Amino acid sequence: MNWPDLDASPEEIARRRINRAPLPLLATGVPWATIMLASITGTAAMVASAPILPPLAFMMLLAWRMLRPGMLPVWAGLPLGLFDDLYSGQPFGSGIVLWSVAMLAMEAIDERFLWRSFAQDWLVAGNLIAGYLLISAMIAGLDAGAALPLVIVPQLLVSVAVYPVLIGVVALFDRLRLLPLKRL
Repeated sequence: MNWPDLDASPEEIARRRINRAPLPLLATGVPWATIMLASITGTAAMVASAPILPPLAFMMLLAWRMLRPGMLPVWAGLPLGLFDDLYSGQPFGSGIVLWSVAMLAMEAIDERFLWRSFAQDWLVAGNLIAGYLLISAMIAGLDAGAALPLVIVPQLLVSVAVYPVLIGVVALFDRLRLLPLKRL
């Protein structure tokens, strides 16, 4: 049995643990990568007569914004919404506009309420998700000829119920993002 720290001095052990920092690419890239991967998961092969899957990428954007308010800049809604438009099936530009408006709304909420509880964050996220789904259904209904907002009720309920779980997943990704891997 080989224990590498048995013969090391306390100074060496402390130097190995203290003199570390997260990788800059990992620290800034994980939020962007997780949101983009969530956009791609919406293309999973699933046949349903009504929308059931929650908008995971949009919810991931909200979760990152709520958990780490300064991590994503306000303009992040534009490129991430553009990427989501490529995979969501919505008319091109709807994600860009809706995600940008959501980021602006989150910025206004952050300026108004400096300290929020989890219940307030969940309420804000639920309202933003409901608005996003309703406007997306109306935009999609323009192509179909009729907007059916009642069809999105199950999707809305699933989205609001899954949001706390998604916050936990984002918190795990945040811990991964901050792993001290780079030696100073």
